[in-house]
Amino acid sequence: MGYLAGIDIGTSGTKTLIITDAGEVVSSATVEYPLHTPRPGWAEQDPQDWWKGSSESLLLALRKANLRGTEIQGIGLSGQMHGSVFLDANGEVIRPALLWCDQRTGPQCDWIHETAGEDLVVAETCNRVLTGFTAPKIIWLRQHEPENYRRMAKCLLPKDYIRYRLTDEFHSEVSDASGTALFNVRERRWSTAILDKTGIDPSVLPEVHESVVPSARVSPEAAALLGLRPGTPVVGGGGDQAAGGVGNGIVSPGIVSSTLGTSGVLFAFLDEPLVDPQVRTHTFCHAVPGKWHVMGVMLSAGGSFRWVRDTLCGPERDVAANLGQDPYEVMCAEAATAPAGCEGLVFLPYLTGERVPYPDPAAKGVFYGLHLRHQRAHLIRAVMEGVAFGMRDSFDILEAMGVPMTQVRASGGGARSSLWRQIQADVTGRAHSTINVEEGPALGVALLAGVGTGAWGTVEEACGAAIEVVGRTDPVPESVALYDSCHAIYRGLYADLAARFRETAALFE
Repeated sequence: MGYLAGIDIGTSGTKTLIITDAGEVVSSATVEYPLHTPRPGWAEQDPQDWWKGSSESLLLALRKANLRGTEIQGIGLSGQMHGSVFLDANGEVIRPALLWCDQRTGPQCDWIHETAGEDLVVAETCNRVLTGFTAPKIIWLRQHEPENYRRMAKCLLPKDYIRYRLTDEFHSEVSDASGTALFNVRERRWSTAILDKTGIDPSVLPEVHESVVPSARVSPEAAALLGLRPGTPVVGGGGDQAAGGVGNGIVSPGIVSSTLGTSGVLFAFLDEPLVDPQVRTHTFCHAVPGKWHVMGVMLSAGGSFRWVRDTLCGPERDVAANLGQDPYEVMCAEAATAPAGCEGLVFLPYLTGERVPYPDPAAKGVFYGLHLRHQRAHLIRAVMEGVAFGMRDSFDILEAMGVPMTQVRASGGGARSSLWRQIQADVTGRAHSTINVEEGPALGVALLAGVGTGAWGTVEEACGAAIEVVGRTDPVPESVALYDSCHAIYRGLYADLAARFRETAALFE
């Protein structure tokens, strides 16, 4: 029996998953690390924390499975998208990485659109340039830290920095490269036109491959450190959303995933690239060779729930500690005591700005409609409902685009809560199914490693071996009608407050 490892470099921690070459999950381990916010709207991490998290989680997963590293036949890498790791000529990190949720680059996005022309940007990349993307981060470095920019020899995405540490090689793959705003998504290559217009030297970018290609191999130094076999293949892998798409079996038309992690993502498979006429969603290359995907992304889904846990739910954390439970379980139980619609309390989950349907870095989180009857249960449930309203925005856009959605698979941390699954089903009016595994991106890239090393012939075959639907939550008609009205209020609040958000940002950021 052979074994495959999937390593997912997330925002809150790195997870390593080990599976057999038959698709059975053997073990997993997660190592957490901090996120730094040195100024309002900024989000940074130390890439060394990712390497430490990757190394420690891999060793821990091997120990849990009672395996030797030499038994790993292939490795797949996933990671948070869009981040920027700036390396000097010696391969040393120049400064902390700017993350996907960093909002400092609004002026640089405007500069790219003005310099290259928005029509060219959309034609080449299938997207507008947004603050989270990589290209404006490079321009920000050039404008604000010119000495660091002059030192830059390579700019890598988070998972590709881990590939470099594992293999001493610079490579990426099509799904993660799609989120840089420097990639021709239709032709699956770096965009010469955008690089020329922005003045970014193409030599700073890694070579790009399809996601299943074993483009690099574990170096002797990394093998000695981690107990791996020198030369172990490392496949391209995928950005976390494309990898999660594979891990949820979103590899054919009609099946979509609704994922509540730190961000919230509605993800749909495409045989051909399809772009929203208003360019509100993202069209990227899929980790399935020769295929694409479209997704709507809200920035603070589970991130909003974590915020309410950390800031408002001290008593729930204490109760959970006494009972040996996860605090989120206690919070969900409390939220279930509040009625649907929270008696008029609405939460806007824009704690780190927003992306879809509003590409607005100035957007702010809001509780609207508070009155004396509201208790903490209402606040918790309002956050859960607000996130579901944000996800519905993406459902509405994909439906208008004509994207088929015959089955919705709930995934991410939010899928573990039966209450949150029910809220999502009721808000969207669509049944939400669950599958037999919850490992998402880490499973996806482990499966890609299996395809790249010959355990399976195709990504579709790999998903068929590992993934099956095991549950379904149907919408309740009465709640659907109520949430339709609540969602209309939710949508109107952004329009009413958008100018105030900008005024606040100008005053305090």
